[in-house]
Amino acid sequence: MKCVIVTGMSGAGKASAMKMLEDMGYFCIDNMPILLLENFADLALTGKFEMKKVALGLDVRSGYDSVLMEQSIERLKEKKIFYQILFMDASDECLIKRYKETRRIHPLAGNGRVERGIALERELMANLKAQADFIFDTSQLLTRELRSNLEHIFMKGEAYSSLMVTVLSFGFKYGIPSDSDLVFDVRFLPNPYYIEELKPQTGNDAPVQDFVMGFEASQIFLDKLVDMVRFLIPKYIAEGKNQLIIGIGCTGGKHRSVTLANGLYDVLLRDDREYGIKIEHRDIEKDAHRKG
Repeated sequence: MKCVIVTGMSGAGKASAMKMLEDMGYFCIDNMPILLLENFADLALTGKFEMKKVALGLDVRSGYDSVLMEQSIERLKEKKIFYQILFMDASDECLIKRYKETRRIHPLAGNGRVERGIALERELMANLKAQADFIFDTSQLLTRELRSNLEHIFMKGEAYSSLMVTVLSFGFKYGIPSDSDLVFDVRFLPNPYYIEELKPQTGNDAPVQDFVMGFEASQIFLDKLVDMVRFLIPKYIAEGKNQLIIGIGCTGGKHRSVTLANGLYDVLLRDDREYGIKIEHRDIEKDAHRKG
Protein backbone atom coordinates (compact mmCIF):
# COMPACT_ATOMS: atom_id res chain seq x y z
CA MET A 1 0.00 0.00 0.00
CA LYS A 2 1.21 3.50 -0.87
CA CYS A 3 0.38 6.09 1.77
CA VAL A 4 0.61 9.89 1.54
CA ILE A 5 0.29 11.93 4.73
CA VAL A 6 -1.05 15.35 3.76
CA THR A 7 -0.42 17.96 6.40
CA GLY A 8 0.78 21.53 6.84
CA MET A 9 -0.49 24.96 7.73
CA SER A 10 -4.21 25.62 8.01
CA GLY A 11 -5.30 27.60 4.95
CA ALA A 12 -2.33 26.51 2.83
CA GLY A 13 -4.32 24.22 0.54
CA LYS A 14 -4.48 20.80 2.18
CA ALA A 15 -8.13 20.33 1.18
CA SER A 16 -7.32 21.16 -2.43
CA ALA A 17 -4.40 18.73 -2.42
CA MET A 18 -6.62 15.98 -0.99
CA LYS A 19 -9.22 16.53 -3.72
CA MET A 20 -6.54 16.35 -6.39
CA LEU A 21 -5.11 13.14 -4.94
CA GLU A 22 -8.62 11.70 -4.89
CA ASP A 23 -8.88 12.47 -8.61
CA MET A 24 -5.62 10.53 -9.05
CA GLY A 25 -7.15 7.41 -7.55
CA TYR A 26 -6.19 7.81 -3.90
CA PHE A 27 -8.60 6.79 -1.16
CA CYS A 28 -8.68 9.96 0.97
CA ILE A 29 -9.37 10.22 4.69
CA ASP A 30 -9.33 13.83 5.88
CA ASN A 31 -8.98 15.07 9.45
CA MET A 32 -8.03 11.65 10.79
CA PRO A 33 -7.44 11.70 14.58
CA ILE A 34 -3.77 11.00 15.23
CA LEU A 35 -4.71 8.32 17.75
CA LEU A 36 -6.27 6.31 14.91
CA LEU A 37 -3.21 6.42 12.68
CA GLU A 38 -1.67 3.31 14.18
CA ASN A 39 -5.03 1.50 14.11
CA PHE A 40 -5.29 2.33 10.44
CA ALA A 41 -1.84 0.85 9.87
CA ASP A 42 -2.87 -2.36 11.65
CA LEU A 43 -5.98 -2.59 9.49
CA ALA A 44 -3.92 -2.13 6.34
CA LEU A 45 -1.59 -4.95 7.36
CA THR A 46 -4.43 -7.46 7.82
CA GLY A 47 -4.90 -7.59 4.08
CA LYS A 48 -8.59 -6.73 4.43
CA PHE A 49 -7.98 -3.14 3.38
CA GLU A 50 -8.13 -3.32 -0.40
CA MET A 51 -7.09 0.23 -1.23
CA LYS A 52 -3.62 0.38 -2.79
CA LYS A 53 -3.20 4.15 -2.60
CA VAL A 54 -4.28 6.15 0.46
CA ALA A 55 -4.01 9.83 1.41
CA LEU A 56 -4.42 10.75 5.07
CA GLY A 57 -5.14 14.37 6.02
CA LEU A 58 -3.61 15.26 9.38
CA ASP A 59 -3.50 18.72 10.91
CA VAL A 60 -4.22 20.67 14.10
CA ARG A 61 -7.91 19.76 13.82
CA SER A 62 -6.87 16.15 14.41
CA GLY A 63 -5.93 16.78 18.03
CA TYR A 64 -2.37 17.57 17.02
CA ASP A 65 0.37 16.59 19.42
CA SER A 66 3.90 16.73 18.03
CA VAL A 67 5.23 13.95 20.25
CA LEU A 68 2.25 11.68 19.54
CA MET A 69 2.52 12.41 15.83
CA GLU A 70 6.22 11.47 15.73
CA GLN A 71 5.50 8.30 17.68
CA SER A 72 2.68 7.33 15.32
CA ILE A 73 4.82 7.93 12.24
CA GLU A 74 7.60 5.88 13.83
CA ARG A 75 5.12 3.02 14.17
CA LEU A 76 4.45 3.17 10.45
CA LYS A 77 8.17 2.73 9.84
CA GLU A 78 8.30 -0.22 12.21
CA LYS A 79 5.36 -1.85 10.44
CA LYS A 80 7.17 -1.29 7.12
CA ILE A 81 4.36 0.75 5.61
CA PHE A 82 5.70 2.95 2.81
CA TYR A 83 4.59 6.53 3.28
CA GLN A 84 5.51 10.02 2.14
CA ILE A 85 4.75 13.32 3.86
CA LEU A 86 3.33 16.17 1.77
CA PHE A 87 3.52 19.46 3.67
CA MET A 88 1.40 22.39 2.45
CA ASP A 89 2.75 25.80 3.40
CA ALA A 90 2.25 29.50 2.62
CA SER A 91 3.60 32.79 3.90
CA ASP A 92 2.05 34.31 7.01
CA GLU A 93 0.85 37.29 4.97
CA CYS A 94 -0.88 35.01 2.49
CA LEU A 95 -2.53 32.91 5.21
CA ILE A 96 -3.81 36.00 7.01
CA LYS A 97 -5.25 37.34 3.77
CA ARG A 98 -7.03 34.05 3.05
CA TYR A 99 -8.56 33.94 6.52
CA LYS A 100 -9.77 37.50 6.19
CA GLU A 101 -11.28 36.84 2.77
CA THR A 102 -13.12 33.69 3.89
CA ARG A 103 -13.92 35.09 7.35
CA ARG A 104 -13.06 31.75 8.90
CA ILE A 105 -11.56 31.30 12.36
CA HIS A 106 -8.09 29.82 12.65
CA PRO A 107 -8.33 26.54 14.62
CA LEU A 108 -5.69 27.69 17.11
CA ALA A 109 -6.68 31.35 17.32
CA GLY A 110 -9.95 30.95 19.21
CA ASN A 111 -11.28 34.44 19.86
CA GLY A 112 -7.80 35.91 19.44
CA ARG A 113 -5.93 37.22 16.43
CA VAL A 114 -5.30 35.05 13.38
CA GLU A 115 -1.61 35.99 13.52
CA ARG A 116 -1.28 34.35 16.92
CA GLY A 117 -2.91 31.13 15.73
CA ILE A 118 -0.62 30.95 12.70
CA ALA A 119 2.49 31.53 14.83
CA LEU A 120 1.48 28.78 17.25
CA GLU A 121 0.67 26.36 14.45
CA ARG A 122 3.97 27.03 12.69
CA GLU A 123 5.79 26.27 15.92
CA LEU A 124 3.88 23.01 16.41
CA MET A 125 4.44 21.95 12.81
CA ALA A 126 8.19 22.70 12.64
CA ASN A 127 9.40 19.14 13.30
CA LEU A 128 6.89 17.59 10.93
CA LYS A 129 7.87 20.03 8.19
CA ALA A 130 11.50 19.06 8.70
CA GLN A 131 10.57 15.42 8.04
CA ALA A 132 8.45 16.17 4.95
CA ASP A 133 9.34 14.55 1.64
CA PHE A 134 7.62 17.30 -0.34
CA ILE A 135 6.88 20.90 0.62
CA PHE A 136 4.61 23.10 -1.46
CA ASP A 137 4.48 26.83 -0.83
CA THR A 138 1.12 27.88 -2.26
CA SER A 139 1.55 31.63 -1.66
CA GLN A 140 1.84 32.29 -5.39
CA LEU A 141 0.93 28.84 -6.72
CA LEU A 142 -2.00 28.54 -9.10
CA THR A 143 -4.42 25.63 -8.74
CA ARG A 144 -3.41 24.16 -12.10
CA GLU A 145 0.27 24.42 -11.12
CA LEU A 146 -0.39 22.56 -7.87
CA ARG A 147 -2.23 19.82 -9.75
CA SER A 148 0.54 19.54 -12.33
CA ASN A 149 3.20 19.13 -9.65
CA LEU A 150 1.18 16.60 -7.66
CA GLU A 151 0.68 14.56 -10.82
CA HIS A 152 4.39 14.86 -11.48
CA ILE A 153 5.10 13.17 -8.14
CA PHE A 154 2.20 10.86 -7.35
CA MET A 155 1.06 9.72 -10.80
CA LYS A 156 4.22 9.74 -12.90
CA GLY A 157 6.49 8.85 -9.98
CA GLU A 158 9.13 11.33 -11.15
CA ALA A 159 11.79 12.79 -8.90
CA TYR A 160 10.86 16.04 -7.20
CA SER A 161 12.85 18.23 -4.84
CA SER A 162 10.08 20.56 -3.58
CA LEU A 163 11.80 23.54 -5.22
CA MET A 164 9.46 25.80 -7.19
CA VAL A 165 11.26 28.08 -9.64
CA THR A 166 9.41 31.22 -10.74
CA VAL A 167 10.73 33.18 -13.72
CA LEU A 168 9.37 36.69 -13.21
CA SER A 169 9.53 39.60 -15.66
CA PHE A 170 9.06 43.12 -14.28
CA GLY A 171 9.58 46.80 -14.98
CA PHE A 172 12.16 48.73 -12.97
CA LYS A 173 9.97 51.82 -13.02
CA TYR A 174 7.41 49.88 -10.96
CA GLY A 175 10.00 48.66 -8.46
CA ILE A 176 12.11 45.54 -8.04
CA PRO A 177 10.02 42.58 -6.75
CA SER A 178 10.74 42.37 -3.04
CA ASP A 179 10.67 38.58 -3.01
CA SER A 180 13.16 38.07 -5.86
CA ASP A 181 16.16 35.87 -5.07
CA LEU A 182 18.03 36.73 -8.28
CA VAL A 183 17.58 39.92 -10.31
CA PHE A 184 18.86 40.52 -13.84
CA ASP A 185 18.74 43.81 -15.71
CA VAL A 186 18.22 43.63 -19.51
CA ARG A 187 17.94 47.38 -20.10
CA PHE A 188 21.27 47.21 -21.97
CA LEU A 189 19.43 45.67 -24.93
CA PRO A 190 17.84 47.78 -27.72
CA ASN A 191 14.32 48.81 -26.72
CA PRO A 192 11.37 47.87 -29.00
CA TYR A 193 9.37 50.62 -27.28
CA TYR A 194 10.86 53.18 -29.67
CA ILE A 195 9.72 51.30 -32.78
CA GLU A 196 6.20 52.42 -33.64
CA GLU A 197 4.78 49.06 -34.78
CA LEU A 198 6.35 47.18 -31.83
CA LYS A 199 5.46 49.66 -29.09
CA PRO A 200 1.88 48.37 -28.45
CA GLN A 201 2.99 44.73 -28.56
CA THR A 202 4.66 42.71 -25.81
CA GLY A 203 7.37 40.11 -25.40
CA ASN A 204 4.70 37.47 -25.87
CA ASP A 205 4.33 38.55 -29.51
CA ALA A 206 6.59 37.07 -32.20
CA PRO A 207 7.64 40.42 -33.80
CA VAL A 208 8.95 41.71 -30.45
CA GLN A 209 10.67 38.40 -29.73
CA ASP A 210 12.33 38.41 -33.13
CA PHE A 211 13.52 41.98 -32.65
CA VAL A 212 14.94 41.44 -29.14
CA MET A 213 16.55 38.08 -29.89
CA GLY A 214 17.87 39.33 -33.22
CA PHE A 215 20.83 40.89 -31.42
CA GLU A 216 23.92 38.84 -30.62
CA ALA A 217 24.04 40.33 -27.13
CA SER A 218 20.58 38.88 -26.39
CA GLN A 219 21.61 35.40 -27.46
CA ILE A 220 24.84 35.52 -25.46
CA PHE A 221 23.04 36.85 -22.38
CA LEU A 222 20.38 34.12 -22.51
CA ASP A 223 22.99 31.38 -22.97
CA LYS A 224 25.01 32.63 -20.01
CA LEU A 225 21.88 33.08 -17.90
CA VAL A 226 20.74 29.51 -18.62
CA ASP A 227 24.19 28.15 -17.72
CA MET A 228 24.25 30.05 -14.43
CA VAL A 229 20.71 29.08 -13.43
CA ARG A 230 21.38 25.43 -14.26
CA PHE A 231 24.46 25.63 -12.04
CA LEU A 232 22.65 27.33 -9.16
CA ILE A 233 19.44 25.28 -8.98
CA PRO A 234 21.09 22.05 -7.69
CA LYS A 235 22.88 24.14 -5.04
CA TYR A 236 19.57 25.62 -3.87
CA ILE A 237 17.99 22.16 -3.84
CA ALA A 238 20.86 20.80 -1.72
CA GLU A 239 20.37 23.73 0.66
CA GLY A 240 16.71 22.76 1.08
CA LYS A 241 15.29 25.89 -0.52
CA ASN A 242 11.61 25.57 -1.47
CA GLN A 243 11.17 28.63 -3.68
CA LEU A 244 13.46 30.42 -6.12
CA ILE A 245 12.28 33.60 -7.83
CA ILE A 246 14.34 34.79 -10.78
CA GLY A 247 13.51 38.39 -11.66
CA ILE A 248 14.31 39.74 -15.12
CA GLY A 249 13.68 43.46 -15.51
CA CYS A 250 13.60 46.12 -18.19
CA THR A 251 12.24 49.65 -18.03
CA GLY A 252 8.51 48.95 -18.27
CA GLY A 253 8.35 45.16 -17.97
CA LYS A 254 6.63 44.76 -21.32
CA HIS A 255 9.11 43.97 -24.09
CA ARG A 256 12.70 42.95 -23.32
CA SER A 257 12.19 41.42 -19.88
CA VAL A 258 9.17 39.42 -21.06
CA THR A 259 11.08 38.10 -24.07
CA LEU A 260 14.10 36.99 -22.01
CA ALA A 261 11.93 35.56 -19.23
CA ASN A 262 10.05 33.50 -21.81
CA GLY A 263 13.35 32.34 -23.29
CA LEU A 264 14.70 31.18 -19.92
CA TYR A 265 11.41 29.51 -18.99
CA ASP A 266 11.18 27.62 -22.30
CA VAL A 267 14.70 26.21 -21.91
CA LEU A 268 14.24 25.15 -18.28
CA LEU A 269 10.84 23.65 -19.06
CA ARG A 270 12.46 21.26 -21.54
CA ASP A 271 15.17 20.19 -19.08
CA ASP A 272 15.06 16.83 -17.32
CA ARG A 273 14.33 18.41 -13.94
CA GLU A 274 13.47 17.63 -10.34
CA TYR A 275 11.74 20.93 -9.62
CA GLY A 276 8.56 22.76 -10.50
CA ILE A 277 8.65 25.80 -12.74
CA LYS A 278 6.26 28.60 -13.66
CA ILE A 279 6.40 32.02 -15.31
CA GLU A 280 4.83 35.35 -14.39
CA HIS A 281 4.83 38.73 -16.16
CA ARG A 282 4.14 41.18 -13.35
CA ASP A 283 3.97 44.46 -15.23
CA ILE A 284 3.14 43.48 -18.80
CA GLU A 285 -0.26 45.20 -18.81
CA LYS A 286 0.45 48.21 -16.62
CA ASP A 287 1.14 50.68 -19.41
CA ALA A 288 -2.15 49.73 -21.08
CA HIS A 289 -4.08 50.14 -17.80
CA ARG A 290 -2.58 53.56 -17.15
CA LYS A 291 -3.39 54.79 -20.64
CA GLY A 292 -6.91 53.43 -20.33
